[in-house]
Amino acid sequence: MSKIRILSIDGGGIRGILPGVILCRLEEKLQKFSNNKSAKLADYFDFFAGTSTGGILTLSYLIPDQSGRPLLTAKQSVDLYLQRGKDIFDVNLWQKLSSGFGIADEKYDEQELEKALQDTFQEYWLSDLIKPCIISAYNVQQGRPHFFKQHKSNKNIYNFQLKDVARATSAAPTYFEAACIENQTGAAFPLVDGGLFANNPAMVAYSEVHNMEFQGMPTKPTAKDMMIVSIGTGSKSKSYEYKKVKNWGQLEWIKPVIDIMMCGSSVSTDYHLTQIFDGLEPTDKSAYYRLEPKVITADSAMDNASFKNLQRLEADALSYIANEAVDLKLTEIANRLIAKGG
Repeated sequence: MSKIRILSIDGGGIRGILPGVILCRLEEKLQKFSNNKSAKLADYFDFFAGTSTGGILTLSYLIPDQSGRPLLTAKQSVDLYLQRGKDIFDVNLWQKLSSGFGIADEKYDEQELEKALQDTFQEYWLSDLIKPCIISAYNVQQGRPHFFKQHKSNKNIYNFQLKDVARATSAAPTYFEAACIENQTGAAFPLVDGGLFANNPAMVAYSEVHNMEFQGMPTKPTAKDMMIVSIGTGSKSKSYEYKKVKNWGQLEWIKPVIDIMMCGSSVSTDYHLTQIFDGLEPTDKSAYYRLEPKVITADSAMDNASFKNLQRLEADALSYIANEAVDLKLTEIANRLIAKGG
């Protein structure tokens, strides 16, 4: 029986290069095994989920061309980071000093980010995307999560411009100013990065798909009806000595708390999905894939977009997919996708 094929991509700032490169390789394998050089990721997944940098990648894979086909290749999507990353995370000395290095004000001016998003997403709307997806953000005024849903965007109140969705999901506190965007009716939404509560959006995707209708599927699909490919951004837990943290105040905890929330969210989601799928029959149990690349030579900071670090992030990603076990896993994923997840 075919499965609902889900792609989920974590948040992680400039480390979005890592899942971007992994998905380039997956797209290459899909083209090779399907004997179709124009095959793209959106041809083989039924549902997408993304947070922050993963949200930006997700949106880029689903932009339509004039014929309704995916406009961008996986390579063109990751090029947004490789070619524009340095400008997005560029900060002059005055900005550093006036912001207190991200403590008194946001660390980066959002203008370069918004320019890059405008160039990529132009005037497309959520309703224009070619597959259903869910992108996470957090509404600071209402104090609750906000989910952008392509499959609900036929209603104006749920429809937003893609550049605004991308801006909202990537508005990481202390890095960029909070986003205030409008839906198609003109209602305003003050939003910040969804990574604060769902840095790994795979469980969000699972929950959403469970309550959707897909042709030929049960009214409420469960794990046995799904194939989930979840890709991380090289997050790794940082250790903090008790002697240091026990006397920390608000100022010292700002950055560590963000790191802990984002990393903890990713690990927790993977744990729960592994538990869910482990309870299934062997063929269904194996339909959950978690790919977590390693940051080895690069700086793992979300905002280190120096030319040297961009090269190292790409090199770390290429090293990860060159691993024989990872390559075999990507081959298996590609073949299952072509076989509708079966």
